[in-house]
Amino acid sequence: MAEQPRAIYLKDYQVPPFLIDTTELRFELGDDHTLVRSVLKMRRNPASPSRQAPLDLHGHESLELCRLAISGQVLSPQDYRREGESLLIRAVPDEFTLECLTRIRPQDNTALEGLYRSDGMYCTQCEAEGFRRITFYLDRPDVMSVFTTTVEADARRYPVLLSNGNPVASGSLEDEGRHWVTWQDPFPKPAYLFALVAGDLAHIERPFKTASGRDVTLRIYAESRDLDKLDHAMESLVKAMRWDEKVYGREYDLDIYMIVAVDFFNMGAMENKGLNIFNTSCVLASPETTTDAAFQRVEGVVAHEYFHNWSGNRVTCRDWFQLSLKEGFTVFRDAEFSADMNSRAVKRVEDVTLLRTAQFAEDAGPMAHPVRPASFIEISNFYTLTVYEKGAEVVRMIHTLLGPELFRKGSDLYFERHDGQAVTTDDFVRAMEEVSGRDLSQFRLWYDQAGTPRLHVSDDYDAAAQRYSLHVEQSCPATPDQAEKKPFHIPLAIGLLGPGGRDLPLAGGATTEVLELTETKQTFVFEGVAERPVPSLLRGFSAPVKLQYPCSRDERVFLMSHDSDGFNRWDAGQALAVDILRELMDQYRAGRPMQLDCALIDAFAAVLDDEALDPAMVAKVLTLPSEAYLSELSDEIDVEAIHEARQFAKKALAQALSGRFERRYLALAPAGVYAPDAVQVARRSLRNLCLSYLMALEQPAQLARARAQYDDADNMTDRQGALSLIAHSAFGAEADAVLEDFYRRFERETLVINQWLAIQASDPKPGALARVDALMKHEAFDIRNPNKVRSLISVFCNQNAVNFHAADGAGYDFLADRIIEMNRLNPQVASRLLTPLTRWRKYDAPRQALMQSALQRILDSGELSKDVYEVVSKSL
Repeated sequence: MAEQPRAIYLKDYQVPPFLIDTTELRFELGDDHTLVRSVLKMRRNPASPSRQAPLDLHGHESLELCRLAISGQVLSPQDYRREGESLLIRAVPDEFTLECLTRIRPQDNTALEGLYRSDGMYCTQCEAEGFRRITFYLDRPDVMSVFTTTVEADARRYPVLLSNGNPVASGSLEDEGRHWVTWQDPFPKPAYLFALVAGDLAHIERPFKTASGRDVTLRIYAESRDLDKLDHAMESLVKAMRWDEKVYGREYDLDIYMIVAVDFFNMGAMENKGLNIFNTSCVLASPETTTDAAFQRVEGVVAHEYFHNWSGNRVTCRDWFQLSLKEGFTVFRDAEFSADMNSRAVKRVEDVTLLRTAQFAEDAGPMAHPVRPASFIEISNFYTLTVYEKGAEVVRMIHTLLGPELFRKGSDLYFERHDGQAVTTDDFVRAMEEVSGRDLSQFRLWYDQAGTPRLHVSDDYDAAAQRYSLHVEQSCPATPDQAEKKPFHIPLAIGLLGPGGRDLPLAGGATTEVLELTETKQTFVFEGVAERPVPSLLRGFSAPVKLQYPCSRDERVFLMSHDSDGFNRWDAGQALAVDILRELMDQYRAGRPMQLDCALIDAFAAVLDDEALDPAMVAKVLTLPSEAYLSELSDEIDVEAIHEARQFAKKALAQALSGRFERRYLALAPAGVYAPDAVQVARRSLRNLCLSYLMALEQPAQLARARAQYDDADNMTDRQGALSLIAHSAFGAEADAVLEDFYRRFERETLVINQWLAIQASDPKPGALARVDALMKHEAFDIRNPNKVRSLISVFCNQNAVNFHAADGAGYDFLADRIIEMNRLNPQVASRLLTPLTRWRKYDAPRQALMQSALQRILDSGELSKDVYEVVSKSL
């Protein structure tokens, strides 16, 4: 039996015994193989207590070692030992030059880590540990080196040769038809930030002058057929650079900044120093092929990777346990940027929706871990919503506690103190403590304790004393390896609404006050409150917690109508809808006719009638809680009851408010040339939501309206919105016809066809699994492409609950088969597909047994990657 992978622990961290001052690389790209020559200037680390330690380099088992030399002396196989991913050289001097020649085969690299081929071009993905698939190295983030990279390739087939830094030399090998380019990055970086691209690419270019007057060239590369889809990404990049200069005082530091669009990519994008490699889905955009949501995603991801230039590159993480140091901070930065570019309230709703539906579920599952994990088997499994999204919430709470001015001073100190270093989350928090004079020792528990804290709030009002009191109790459920939790330091932003709906003045005359919860139980007293108020709790979602407060339906309608905090207005509507949907679920389970409470109809009518409200926010308020959110709120997930209750509520709302939905739909008809700006995006989002309610009526007239929108649309948002509604409707023949028409229109547009796959995978009608099976054999599907796998397999398993969780377990068997297959091809993608099976404990006993059986079959299927083994073993 193969030895099971072992865990790595944060407590065992030791500084590296050796450092690499300079790294010189030469890549000779070829069809059969690629030769990689590395020259490393190395020395023993004076900070390491291991003065006689051997040199232990990382190198994937696929590396073919051709030559190894130390300071010119070629080593024989007796001088070193290879074992797994380790190359051990026992006797080395204190300072030396290590020369290494390896042979690799990028064309066979389906894992898409290290150097690989993507549709005829070479590209890299080295985070977290992909560099060890390229050459032998100290592949850890606390070993930072100055890189000089030369790329040599066939000049005709690969005219563009890119790497990190600035281009410093180039030339031709005319007799061989090859050419080369040398790139030098003057800033020390760890190997995970290395990048290389070679291909036949086109680009757009734009000059940029920094705030201090430096000239920078901005370039975005893609295949020539996609050149017309790069302008939005370029505009987004310029906005992000200006924003970072203004808000954080950070300027770009190289002569050139490059982005390359790649179709085969495991992640969304990668912040490699000066040469960002992007999934095509995060950079290509045009009105004909890209939805409003995708336009906004491009803007946000471009900003995210650019912001990493400081929060991740110039200052990086000491070890992979500190991953949220760069990711949490940068997600917070990109969220603030997007809020400034668009609607702040809508952005907050979108972020919290993701947190509540997916990250809270992660916190409640077998893979629950702190923002700074204590251990892992495979680091790729910890690129999670906890590290990214919850990590961003932790940074947001620091911002809330300190205020924007002190937070800026803290970030300035952090960047200045640690520029060029690999550091920890403690270093980040320490900088915030020093500028504010605050002790954040208890706050650090957010980094070390897993799980979602719960706040139980009650209140009382003394009319005679005009005193209002809030009683808050916090707790956090047990998570793997953490049974007991200490009290968190929680910022609880609140407001008090008087009987007329106006905010009452609080401390210093402000209408929102941040209470600091630090004990298990605390009471907060407000004096001089003339009448009993309605509390607006957790304004702006000031902490990633679950809040319980005995709010009546009337009070929720009151908050929905009057709360000055946009997020809490939306949240009151969601809470009202959840309460009523749960009532419908009870009726369904009891076999009684379902009947929708008029409170929800009246609340929706009031919002629809208020044309002064931001249409984007109206669309959010009128969107019923998702099946995923209702599932996350359930102790035991009743798949059918959730689906049927939500479908019934939507149709009942459509029947009661059809006139209003139709009036708003018609009033929001497109006018003028398409633009993905905030005003137009808001109008389209509400218009398409109105259409979705009208289509719930299942009337031929509404089908005709949707088909007309599909045919007449001048943008992908409206066309795809109509397509999805028709495809998911009961009008089967029309659904098949419009799906076929869409495919023929866009069969050459890969990203659009991915959405075509996703629409069919998410169809809640019976027979979805058979359709997914058939689509896997379609010419548009390629299981080696992560984007295709996510669009078809992941969407079906994660977004089509009523079919994936069919009582016969066929969905579970389907997913198990795909994971076993993907484990051999791409372990990272395989492990991420596992998520829905990991949550088996939340389902009824028959489904639990079927899901466990599927997990066990995966475990017994043969030699599993570390990625898949870790998730399956922890789940079982």
